[in-house]
Amino acid sequence: MDDIVKQALAKWPNVPHCYGWLGLDARGNWYMRDDRTQAQGPFRSAKGSMLRHDKLIDFIHRNYEHDADGQWFFQNGPQRVYVELEAAPLVWRVAQQGANAFTVTAHTGVPAEVSGCLLDEEGRLYLVAPAGLGLVHTQDVGIAAEAVEQGVWTPEPVRAADLPGRFGHVLSPAERHAGVAV
Repeated sequence: MDDIVKQALAKWPNVPHCYGWLGLDARGNWYMRDDRTQAQGPFRSAKGSMLRHDKLIDFIHRNYEHDADGQWFFQNGPQRVYVELEAAPLVWRVAQQGANAFTVTAHTGVPAEVSGCLLDEEGRLYLVAPAGLGLVHTQDVGIAAEAVEQGVWTPEPVRAADLPGRFGHVLSPAERHAGVAV
């Protein structure tokens, strides 16, 4: 987490959390979701405006974490901006580094060691790592298929709907928050 963020948290510890305003799609793109977009429906059907400012995206990546309840958020100064997830909290980029060597990096730029491989009913490939569950980026599925064919990873069949419960992440913190009596 950036030092400036830690300082803001110390200075303003009781800033209310923000829900529904930021989304992460299945390709690792960030979306800003204003009131109008949120009124159109959940993130999967109403994404909003894709963020394109590289420095803002880098700031989000450096300050992207999850809470004890499995809700992923971006710590924006003293405020937690909870993230709506299209598929998983991480999107993996896969590269081949030789005959049987593959590297995996999260959309945030953090490298990962793969401990599991999953294939859902729609043919989407997920990788499990200490950082969490992530979906393989669509552009890297061919490279990941090479790893599977070489026996580096062995996919376990799963249902996509079971993944949040199994791996402890929340796809829509906004829906969870809306269900809490205020």
